[in-house]
Amino acid sequence: MEYKLTAKMFAEALKENRLLGLKCNRCGAYTVPPKKVCLECASEDLEVVELSGWGQIQTFTVIQVPPEGFEAPYIVGMAELDEGPWLMGNIVGVDPDEATMDLIGKRVKLGHKIHPGDKFSAGEMVAVTFSPQT
Repeated sequence: MEYKLTAKMFAEALKENRLLGLKCNRCGAYTVPPKKVCLECASEDLEVVELSGWGQIQTFTVIQVPPEGFEAPYIVGMAELDEGPWLMGNIVGVDPDEATMDLIGKRVKLGHKIHPGDKFSAGEMVAVTFSPQT
């Protein structure tokens, strides 16, 4: 078994503000971030596709006590992508101290942020970000 879309390929595309995912040739579902099998039907018959990078915030939380290497406060949210899957990322462009339930349902556009490596990681990390659109 081979991975059609590796974490490295996914991260490199994010650095270009491109969102790669997997489309199942059996059931048509999209899977993001990359997995070995379809999250809906467990098929391995997947193809790499580029998704729109647009979605809608479904839930969020404000992080007040961050892990080492991060500065609080910041917002983490789950967005339902236009293609269907939900993806977690940092919500940017919103003051965490003023985040309200009005964020739920907001249209967002995908972006990225690079975090330098720390003593617990294997190097830099590319994180998904979501920017609310007005």
